[in-house]
Amino acid sequence: MSERLWNANYLKAWSANFMLNFSFMVMTPLLPLYLSEEFGADKDQIGLVLSGYALTALLVRPFSGFFVDSFPRKAVLMACYLVFFILFGGYLVAGSLMAFFAVRTLHGAPMGATTVANSTVAIDVLPSSRRAEGIGYYGLSNNLATAISPTVGLLIYQAGGSHRLIFLVAMLTAGLGMAINSTLRLKPRPLNREARKLSLDRFLLVEGWREFVSMTCFAFSYGVISTYLAIYGREELGITAGTGLFFALLSTGLMLSRLVGARSLRQGRVTENAAHGVLISLTGYLLFAACHHPVGYYGAALIIGLGNGHMFPAFQTMFINLAPNSQRGTANSTLLTAWDLGVGLGIIAGGVVAEWWGYGAAFWCGWAVNALGTAYFFLQVRQHYLRKRLR
Repeated sequence: MSERLWNANYLKAWSANFMLNFSFMVMTPLLPLYLSEEFGADKDQIGLVLSGYALTALLVRPFSGFFVDSFPRKAVLMACYLVFFILFGGYLVAGSLMAFFAVRTLHGAPMGATTVANSTVAIDVLPSSRRAEGIGYYGLSNNLATAISPTVGLLIYQAGGSHRLIFLVAMLTAGLGMAINSTLRLKPRPLNREARKLSLDRFLLVEGWREFVSMTCFAFSYGVISTYLAIYGREELGITAGTGLFFALLSTGLMLSRLVGARSLRQGRVTENAAHGVLISLTGYLLFAACHHPVGYYGAALIIGLGNGHMFPAFQTMFINLAPNSQRGTANSTLLTAWDLGVGLGIIAGGVVAEWWGYGAAFWCGWAVNALGTAYFFLQVRQHYLRKRLR
């Protein structure tokens, strides 16, 4: 008989991750409006304030992997989740734009650290025979939270709820996730004192640098599209309120592909899943860049979601399988660092290209970088993983 996938600890880690992402995303669509109404912020100021968390999340990821691997994982997880929970109170008391910017920027650090710690704990409690499948299902908690939370926030606001009520809902949701994680029962893990010695491979999985490069390329494309699709849709396609539908279709594709791909991951077809995902995503980005029509706009969302839903859990499994058990946290943080770096570069480069040559050129740039990542995957990454995997 196969080992039980949905054990109590895995369900708790899955639910806590849902709460983590829900609490962070429920207020995200309303923050620009809040900053404009409450502090009179202009567009440039809003962009600067809201982007601060991404920088701190990126900076903290490698250190998160080091601490998760070097100290008791539940203790690290609870400490990170507690700071994440407390900082929601900062939104409630911030009385100036500068204070809000400080809170938002600081909040990125525990957000980045908690995602690393929680996913590592989830992998720890999975039976080894179903680890790859479990990684795929774990991602559904992110997708469901991302799909549901913005709608919940907007409904609360439209029903007459204040921004402060939404901040309070976010804080309570984070508190619930922290409470769920406090009930985790993890087996004692012998601590590797050698892991505490500072070296590059304690912060980044050096063996996975090829996978890192490829993932950064895929994230670059997502950074370009996700940042500039709303203004592109409004200015060039006449789509004034279609961003929500775009992300709903993207989330639908992510969830469907994770459900479908879970079985092939359980059968050990990791590189096949990754290959299917990168090719499907490449097709979606091509459709978005080439078809300047609502059909291309919305069709690309579903296709990209289907591709990324196959690709991301497969790459996470690859990173985990390239690392010894003592470096699972480092493997997770390396994957997430690659994604954060790629998205950040995509936002910056996409803005520069769009300023000089228009949004169409920016989306073609995103597709070209994705194509480079795809080619690199087939030429280098796939064979490297098959040679170097530890399990």
